[in-house]
Amino acid sequence: MTIAPAASPETDLNAFAPYAALAAQLLPHAIDAGTSDGAHDAAHLQRVWRSVQALQAVEGGDLEALLAATLLHDCVNVEKNSPLRAQASRLSAQKAGEVLAGLGWPQARIDVAAHAIEAHSHSAAIAPRSIEARILQDADRLDAIGLIGAARCFYVGGRLGRALYDPADARAAQRPLDDTRYTLDHFQTKLLRLAEGFQTAEGTRRAAQRQQRLRDFYDAFLSELEDG
Repeated sequence: MTIAPAASPETDLNAFAPYAALAAQLLPHAIDAGTSDGAHDAAHLQRVWRSVQALQAVEGGDLEALLAATLLHDCVNVEKNSPLRAQASRLSAQKAGEVLAGLGWPQARIDVAAHAIEAHSHSAAIAPRSIEARILQDADRLDAIGLIGAARCFYVGGRLGRALYDPADARAAQRPLDDTRYTLDHFQTKLLRLAEGFQTAEGTRRAAQRQQRLRDFYDAFLSELEDG
């Protein structure tokens, strides 16, 4: 577990318009310079922010608080295979509260951002109680499905030393699913189920599109394995 001390100097602040000045203050706390995780980097934050803006334009909510929540939602990095993984969003929310308090934010707005961060995580299983929390959860999950989600899944599997798939039973037809050993199993254990739990109408609409792309990719992957 690490607390993010610094952002990449290449991060384009304009990607976080209309709050580039706030992004400049928050990015140094957002990305862990001590790790190299291409699934949770500045590009991930930019993608989530684009989705947040699209959802907020339809659903409403405090956009500035959403930017803070977006930038700080992974500010405490806990590896996917860590026993502390389910606590990551709570730890990030706590750290985010400290950062925002240091910037002079009132407690009520800190609470909005902190709850959105705490509730965004799938593994934490915390029900979102605000529109901001529902939007951030949906936006973060949109980045976990579709073709980007497939790429991130295999990237993480490689970082953790997992095999691409079980060559004896890629579909897990005759064995229990085990995504700690086989990356492809993660599609069945999690990714292909994510679209069922979206919180906003606009998020649900966008998730259905990406879910179909993910399903098509998964089916094509298996087809190449089985048909040659």
